[in-house]
Amino acid sequence: MINNNLQQQAIALFQNTFPYGVEDDLPDGWRIASVGEIIELHDSRRIPLSGGERDKMENKVYPYYGATSLMDYVDNYIFDGIYLLLGEDGTVIDTKGYPVLQYVWGKFWVNNHAHILTGKLGFTVESLWVLFHLTSVRSIVTGAVQPKISQANLRSIRVVLPPQELLKSYNECIQPMFSTIRNNSSENERLSTLRDSLLPKLLNGEINVSEVEI
Repeated sequence: MINNNLQQQAIALFQNTFPYGVEDDLPDGWRIASVGEIIELHDSRRIPLSGGERDKMENKVYPYYGATSLMDYVDNYIFDGIYLLLGEDGTVIDTKGYPVLQYVWGKFWVNNHAHILTGKLGFTVESLWVLFHLTSVRSIVTGAVQPKISQANLRSIRVVLPPQELLKSYNECIQPMFSTIRNNSSENERLSTLRDSLLPKLLNGEINVSEVEI
C-alpha cells in the first residue's frame, strides 16, 4: 500500500510537471524526441536459462526475471544495479494498452523476453518508469498469436522531452520515493523469508511458543 501510494505520487508529480503531449504546441526549451534518444538498451547481455538448467542449480539466491514477473531464482547474476524491464513478447501490454513494466534492482538475471533499459538525456530509470507508465504502446505491438514489442518499434515511440533542468529537478524529487520503495520491498522480502523459515519449525514443534506472553 505504501509503495503504491509513493508510485502514484511520482506519477501525479510527473503529470503536473510535464503537462504536454506529443500533439501539443510546446514552449521554448521543449521538443519531441523518440524513445530511442532517451534509453539505453542492454538486451545483448540477456541469457535465457531453461527450466532444466535452473533445476540443477543448488545455491539459488539471485532473482531470474521473465517478460512480466519474477520467474525463479538462480545461482549467478548478469546484472547489478537499477534497471527497468519492459516486456518484449508474450504479455507485453495491460488491458489499457500500457507496457508491462518491472522496476528491478540489485543482482539478478533476465531471460530474453524482456527489454532491459536505463535512461539517458536526463532520464533516470525511475523517470523512465513513470514515463512508460503513462505512455500507451498498443500501436507498436505486432504479432497476433505472440504479441511482441521489437527494439525498433520501441525506439520509434514519440515522447515529449522537457528542459534538462526541469527534468533534473523532477528526478531529485522522486529519488527519495523510489529509495523508500526499494527499502520497503527488500524488508518485505526479508520478513517473508523469515516467515517461511520459521513456520515449518513452529508447525513441527521445533519452536515452542507456549510460554510466550502476549
